[in-house]
Amino acid sequence: MNDLIEIRWHGRGGQGAKTASLLLADAAFNTGKYIQGFPEYGPERMGAPITAYNRISNTPITVHSNIYEPDYVVVVDDTLLESVDVTAGLKDTGAIIINTTQDKDYLKTKLKNYKGNIFTIDARKISIEALGKYFPNTPMLAAIVKVSGIMTDEEFLEDMKGSFKHKFAKKPEVIEGNMKALELALQNINKID
Repeated sequence: MNDLIEIRWHGRGGQGAKTASLLLADAAFNTGKYIQGFPEYGPERMGAPITAYNRISNTPITVHSNIYEPDYVVVVDDTLLESVDVTAGLKDTGAIIINTTQDKDYLKTKLKNYKGNIFTIDARKISIEALGKYFPNTPMLAAIVKVSGIMTDEEFLEDMKGSFKHKFAKKPEVIEGNMKALELALQNINKID
């Protein structure tokens, strides 16, 4: 892992991008990393575009600002490609991960011919299969861990199991589905050439 990895999340209110960024921060912290996880949004309403951020490092983090040149961008809702410049400042040495079923030509046009790595995942299909409902944040969380290499798949799954046991203490029946969604996501990330 590079000494400092910066991640920007794009989603809509209610899709769990903020929650996913905070879960990622917790998981990285639990593997001994220094972390930051924070959201940025305007009027808090369902469906409004939101942005969340992560900084993850092996050394203390002294920067306390928004992230303007991220290493990775996670797009939880591909309709944002129509209205938000998701590649703004994104390093060509990094990658973008998009929850989409759109084809390569569409993505390249919408991403303004971004030259870095582009990954896609069908978070809708995975979450419906694993959870019975559409919760894109869980598969997208696994996708950023896999693509960025912040931690191993095993470390991540072990940490998330403990996190879900705590988070869903009053609803233990949802733990298995969330774990299945993470596992499926780790196996179903596609790189666009």
